[in-house]
Amino acid sequence: MHDFRKATDCQRCHAATSSRRSGEYDEEPTGSGRERNDTDKMVSSHQTNILPHNVEGYPATREFLMKVVDILLDFVKSTNDRNAKILDFHHPADMMRLLDLEIPDTGLTLQQLLLDCSMTLKYQVKTGHPHFFNQLSCGLDLVSMAGEWLTATANTNMFTYEIAPVFILMEHVVLQKMRELIGWSGGDSILAPGGSISNLYAFLAARHKMFPTYKEKGLSAIGGQLVMFTSDQCHYSVKSCASVCGLGTDNCVMVPSDERGRIIPSKLEELILERKARGHIPFFVNATAGTTVIGAFDPIPEIADICQKYRLWLHVDAAWGGGLLLSRKYRHPRMTGVERADSVTWNPHKLMGALLQCSSIHFKEDGLLISCNQMSAEYLFMTDKLYDVRYDTGDKVIQCGRHNDIFKLWLQWRAKGTDGFEKHMDRLMELTEYMVKRIKQMPDKYYLILEPELVNVCFWYLPTRVRNMPHTTERIKILGEICPILKGRMMQAGTLMVGYQPDDRRPNFFRNIISSAAVTEADVDFLLAEMDRLGHDL
Repeated sequence: MHDFRKATDCQRCHAATSSRRSGEYDEEPTGSGRERNDTDKMVSSHQTNILPHNVEGYPATREFLMKVVDILLDFVKSTNDRNAKILDFHHPADMMRLLDLEIPDTGLTLQQLLLDCSMTLKYQVKTGHPHFFNQLSCGLDLVSMAGEWLTATANTNMFTYEIAPVFILMEHVVLQKMRELIGWSGGDSILAPGGSISNLYAFLAARHKMFPTYKEKGLSAIGGQLVMFTSDQCHYSVKSCASVCGLGTDNCVMVPSDERGRIIPSKLEELILERKARGHIPFFVNATAGTTVIGAFDPIPEIADICQKYRLWLHVDAAWGGGLLLSRKYRHPRMTGVERADSVTWNPHKLMGALLQCSSIHFKEDGLLISCNQMSAEYLFMTDKLYDVRYDTGDKVIQCGRHNDIFKLWLQWRAKGTDGFEKHMDRLMELTEYMVKRIKQMPDKYYLILEPELVNVCFWYLPTRVRNMPHTTERIKILGEICPILKGRMMQAGTLMVGYQPDDRRPNFFRNIISSAAVTEADVDFLLAEMDRLGHDL
């Protein structure tokens, strides 16, 4: 077992720029040796000494950026070092005293900027660390990271083929591949800034499909109260759509779920009929494929039957669970019937491990995105351009500027191949099964809340004082109270991060997420041992 108590407080991260070995990249292109004091140069140099401000500033530019790369690579090394801490925790007021975050009137030296970079990473949580199990997005895929570096360097917008020709074509190819994995032969897609906005696009398209004049006429085009339906375990962004788009949260009907967190189809139909009897207009049903807390999959075939019966739009929020579409072993029955949906949200930055952010929204019907969102801004979307303007994507979205989220995913997919992604999905699920097995082997220390469908393992830790108590309401209350205290100890130790939360059936419980390619069985064993070390006396 690793002894994290011997780990230093992020000493592997530079407090200043790292010194280089002689000749690592200091040589002239001709190979002639020369020595220089890089640190002194950085101390006396400013932004005005490098490109584009100084047309002869390429050597200084290279020195500065290579030092930045050194800092980043040291962080990558530390992130993958199991003997390094995940975080060096300080309370906000203390952190403000540790760091100089003020904005100066006069620009600082390049050396100070390098120090700023080092200090930023010194106190940043290492979300790619093998012992970070806290969020749905864990891990640090280095190929995807390389793609993000290139993306930042290219620094282009994604609204027209004119300024992003290669990236636009990449997006076209990758999104088409994702639609094929859903089970569609056509359709349309776009990368959006997160799953919440992806769900919003689905809502807008559904409303536009039912009321095509809404874009021009507004509420008068409806002539009644629209209502939408979703599980009481859905992501909060679904309810947010109702608020943002004028429906009102009272008209986002929360359908009861079963003990495993899956929507109950019979209750869905009852609530649809109830709202119709009140003169309301049902139009949209959200099914969740991988709920945030429990990782539950709503029964899509049964929901699709109901939507077909009442002519309702079916959206599948697979932001979390969509990665299982890549696995022949685990796709069914979890994602069975997804091809019957009208729209699907799928976040590659979650199970697939692409760097944040990388979220997609897919539509079965081609043309809906453009007809719903098009505003035909003449200064961007002229129809008499040199090329086929159907490749311009900007008029399909509610944004104007759109970040390039495709290259990191495209490059990652090229590295893994579809077969590699399938192996990745299968491996995450196998590790989850391993963790469940280990928890069951220690019933005196851990209590499994339910068998997982995804990589969410929900459980309670049992400190010594409750191990002989019967599992009653009183004991469960104590276990819920222990969660935030034990989580605080994890953060102060810096050795482990596991999330916790309550739900509508239980007080606080731990939710462990295995979505990082770095995790092994040994890391799962460490997790369970470390929780016991930190929490046995609570």
